[in-house]
Amino acid sequence: MSLTSSLSSIQFSALPTSNISPTPSISPLSTSSPSFSVSFQQISQSHRHQLHRLVSFASNPNTHFRRKSKPKRFRVNCSLASEPLKVMISGAPASGKGTQCELIVNQFGLVHISTGDILRAEVSAGTDIGKKAKEFMNAGQLVPDEIVTAMVTSRLSREDVKQNGWLLDGFPRSFSQAESLEKLKIRPDIYIVLDVPDEILIDRCVGRRLDPVTGKIYHMKNFLPESEEIKARLITRPDDTEEKVKARLDIYKKNAEAISSTYSNTMKKIDGSRSKDVVFKEISSLLSQVLKDKEECNKSEKLIPKSESSSNQASISQDKWRGIPTRLNNIPHSREIRNYFYDDVLEAAQRAVNDGRTRLKVEIAIPELNPEMDVYRIGTLMELVRVLALSFADDGKRVKVCVQGSMGEGALSGMPLQLSGSRKILEFMDWGDYGALGTFIKIGSVGAKEVDEHDDMFILVAPQNAVGNCIIDDLRAMTDAAGTRPVILINPRLKDLPGSSGIMQTMGRAERLEYAASFESCYSFRLLYYAGTQYPIMGALRMSYPNHYELYKRVDLPSRGEKYEILSTFNEGPSVDDINDLFMGKSRNQAKKAAGFWGFLSGAF
Repeated sequence: MSLTSSLSSIQFSALPTSNISPTPSISPLSTSSPSFSVSFQQISQSHRHQLHRLVSFASNPNTHFRRKSKPKRFRVNCSLASEPLKVMISGAPASGKGTQCELIVNQFGLVHISTGDILRAEVSAGTDIGKKAKEFMNAGQLVPDEIVTAMVTSRLSREDVKQNGWLLDGFPRSFSQAESLEKLKIRPDIYIVLDVPDEILIDRCVGRRLDPVTGKIYHMKNFLPESEEIKARLITRPDDTEEKVKARLDIYKKNAEAISSTYSNTMKKIDGSRSKDVVFKEISSLLSQVLKDKEECNKSEKLIPKSESSSNQASISQDKWRGIPTRLNNIPHSREIRNYFYDDVLEAAQRAVNDGRTRLKVEIAIPELNPEMDVYRIGTLMELVRVLALSFADDGKRVKVCVQGSMGEGALSGMPLQLSGSRKILEFMDWGDYGALGTFIKIGSVGAKEVDEHDDMFILVAPQNAVGNCIIDDLRAMTDAAGTRPVILINPRLKDLPGSSGIMQTMGRAERLEYAASFESCYSFRLLYYAGTQYPIMGALRMSYPNHYELYKRVDLPSRGEKYEILSTFNEGPSVDDINDLFMGKSRNQAKKAAGFWGFLSGAF
């Protein structure tokens, strides 16, 4: 039976349950191997219910969207817990944003930062930035994003903000402004959006009146003037006509949509059509919860030992981690072992994305996912990708899963062997009963043209160079198009390979390798063997964001049992020498001595 016809039934045979120890040998990878037969388990019941709500909303946009019965609770980034409260608030004209800002400042003592106030202050003070801004204002032009962003970041650097925290009012307004803040690692603990229907906003604006004497704002229905004398002198602001209000709303919506993906992890929409007191009660509850979470994080951090000695234990921030599973050389892996690693990778990726990391890579080299071993299984990789994609879709994100396509024609098509047909596999896989595939999850290829404005994040399946072709250029174009949206590489292999002529590709090599190294590792796991063998397992090296690299030694127990004991932790990936020294019982502080002929020479001199 052909590959396509065997997949079209969407029935994959179950993995055998017997344990088979692989022979320590390296053979060419082949997707036609019997190990290609993989069980694609049905998605969990919780995924079914959540995706049903997601797709129901997608098919009926008039339905009020409530993906979960309980409001989403924010969990602050513990690495920033010692910092004061940081809040962004956004809302359309007449959404009540100004009123809520005043109430927030009064209760929480945050420094209110409004771009309008900053512009006026900088222009009035005659600063260099203010002078540049004034030139554009006098010419009737919008002040460029870079100038506005410079003003805001300058204000955020002042001591009162560092001490009391900040409330950014209506900023950022554009994607470029949001991107600039991301590059500077200026991120809010919570991003509040006041959501008010258009008809209410228009009524609020059209009914507004300004007292030119006091500057006080009234409303002809909701907030009448105190006397006939005041009523007689009220005026309508030029921009409060229905036509201009609708135009301003359109601009606001476009800007809000452009930056929504940047702050989707911390965004909280609040119904702003209610009374100001009811709205503020909900805002106050949210901010109080964020402060409480920060306090809990601070207490937890005090419990973590600061020692960097080799006896350090794994960080207590690793949620639900049960230690390294045993019998990892038993192939095929059991469902329990595969699920263990899927969960481990998922938790690390979620923490990294929630912390605002955008260029990430997952490197997991268990036997079934190590392309240098003869037990590599493309199905296990596909299952890992599916778990990641469905879990992020559960959070309302639109995920684009990408497999690189052909990078040439004919004999030089440049399709890596182990990726051949993998896109077809993804399309035939079971993505649940409620149509997640095609709504919140889409399948694409690596390249800039695959980046759609509605995509929230991208998962790239094993991007790698092929003989005669380099995927890095296509990958760079894609990440440039993605902007600040997260891109996660799963088991990338981006080192330069020989060209079709057998000569190393040298032009632009340094730039390509620099780009490949720019991705931050959010998860790394590999087993350690004696050099040149794949059995027995000597230990393991694991890193799960945001924790350090952890080196483990496998220890034999009675009755053929085994366990993994931690030897040391590293801030960065350890070298081969670091690992060898620890396995031979040398202290990390012990000075390394040159070996062999060069060791003899260094001793002689």
